[in-house]
Amino acid sequence: MKSLETTPVVTTTGSLPTLVSSGASALVNTLVKLGVDTVFGYPGGAVLPIYDALHGESRLQHILVRHEQAAVHAAEGYARTTGKPGVVIVTSGPGMSNTTTGLLDAISDSIPIICISGQVAKPLIGTQAFQECDAIGIAKTVTKWSKQITSTDDVIPTTVEAYNQAMGGRPGPVLIDFPKDIQAQSVQDIDISPLIKRIRPKTADATSFQLAAKLILDAKKPIFYGGGGLINSGVKACEQFTELVRLIEAPCTLTLMGLGAFPGSDPLFVGMPGMHGTLEANLAMHGADLIVCVGARFDDRVTGELNAFAPNAKKIHIDIDENNINRLVKVDVGLPGDCGENLSGLLAVIKPRVSEKQNLKPWWNTIQKWRDVKSLAYATNEQSIVPQQLVSAVERATKGQNPIVATDVGQHQMWSAQHFCFDKPGRWLTSGGAGTMGYGLPAAIGAQLAHPDDLVICVSGDASILMNIQELSTAVQHRTPVKVILSNNGYMGMVRQWQEFNHGGRYSHSYTEALPDFVSVARGFGWTSERVASPADLDAAIERCIKTEGPYFLEVAVEKQENCFPMMPSGVAHNQILLKEGVFYRDDSTE
Repeated sequence: MKSLETTPVVTTTGSLPTLVSSGASALVNTLVKLGVDTVFGYPGGAVLPIYDALHGESRLQHILVRHEQAAVHAAEGYARTTGKPGVVIVTSGPGMSNTTTGLLDAISDSIPIICISGQVAKPLIGTQAFQECDAIGIAKTVTKWSKQITSTDDVIPTTVEAYNQAMGGRPGPVLIDFPKDIQAQSVQDIDISPLIKRIRPKTADATSFQLAAKLILDAKKPIFYGGGGLINSGVKACEQFTELVRLIEAPCTLTLMGLGAFPGSDPLFVGMPGMHGTLEANLAMHGADLIVCVGARFDDRVTGELNAFAPNAKKIHIDIDENNINRLVKVDVGLPGDCGENLSGLLAVIKPRVSEKQNLKPWWNTIQKWRDVKSLAYATNEQSIVPQQLVSAVERATKGQNPIVATDVGQHQMWSAQHFCFDKPGRWLTSGGAGTMGYGLPAAIGAQLAHPDDLVICVSGDASILMNIQELSTAVQHRTPVKVILSNNGYMGMVRQWQEFNHGGRYSHSYTEALPDFVSVARGFGWTSERVASPADLDAAIERCIKTEGPYFLEVAVEKQENCFPMMPSGVAHNQILLKEGVFYRDDSTE
């Protein structure tokens, strides 16, 4: 990467040199000083001064996307795999408004994004000028902080504050609204080091650590429940979480956003909890006498019916956002603050007393009974490919390569979460809180740009891929060798499944009768592409996809009406799991 030092323009006022630049150049220089090396964007009239400043700029890599929503998703993929903020530059009006889905996705999953939107010149604001919009008003509910630059003195401090806000506390998206006339005006350079501040969340006290440690050491049926906050906190936090789980020798479950925070191959890992989690994870949550929640927020897809959630369990909750503690589930000990710092404090108390922990062998004997049910098992046939078979085949073919896997949203997302094994953080990219179809392809491109030598795979569905299929062009232009594996069942799969279970099989507008020839479409964008429909041909096709240089689009025709199991139906407790159609597993011994 090029040096991060800036080279300001020097002009002379009297006999003393004054460092000045345009507002646009000041923005670019400040981003570079903050360590930004990649930005995602799409130009337009209100950001042309910024794009002029980017012309020939060797210190920043600009990635030209084909839609502003995709710019944010690509920046999310970059951010989630690097720990750096993703930076997006868009024009005013529809440019800015097109980002809102991406910003919603980022705030839902706590991804640090700095979105810079152009704005009409200050004298025109409020006059309904061409491509004017109330960017701050639009962004209010999908960002954690936003500000419009109103003077040249604001440019550099606002840029630094945007960085502080995006990265500080609970990470999330922020917006800078930048009027075009200020972009073109001269700005005096300043030292940004005094402006860079870490926004520290409230931290737990020593008494709370002692209380939490006692609960953990006294528990006979504990379970550790980790989420995306662990990934956001960094590799060290995930290592500390792993150390604590192994120290107690307790079962561990990870949310959809937390996969990889604890090694998926470890025998202590019982799988994902919640609506499409494993039987053993859900029953362990239901039957536990202690739940240690780290970096998760007890969302509805995990808890199911709140009134019946973990009825006999005491609860410890570590969360960077103090507002999440006791928000949905009342806990016995709340530890606000960064996951890593709290885990460090907890380990310091528990390590000297680890001999006091309970014998968990009876608890593990019970869990093994649930494991033996093999809730993720599926049947195959010689005539067609079932979606679980597809995901399992990709997992086998990439074992040992530590791929980065991005998905879109729907059944293929759940099957990927169930059948891929992630041993490290930052290798799994998916849309959790917002459930955004169209996330997968641009997120994979962003991750590939951050890790050009790694294998990056996007698992998508025929409905999801159409949401941002234009980004196939972005991948070719920027030479990102992303592998798209399309699970094509001709339906909006999860919508169809819910219509089958909850709406009498009335498949209202969930079947697509005019799907394109995906192979031809992908080839038209410059991708290598093929289609496979026979189970006998699947492994060889996946191998070609992975080993071929450059972007590869593999369309896989799968069973059209395969349902995603296990499933915890709405309104029930974790001890009632639908294993397959018509087969309920209920365990009342956990009551």
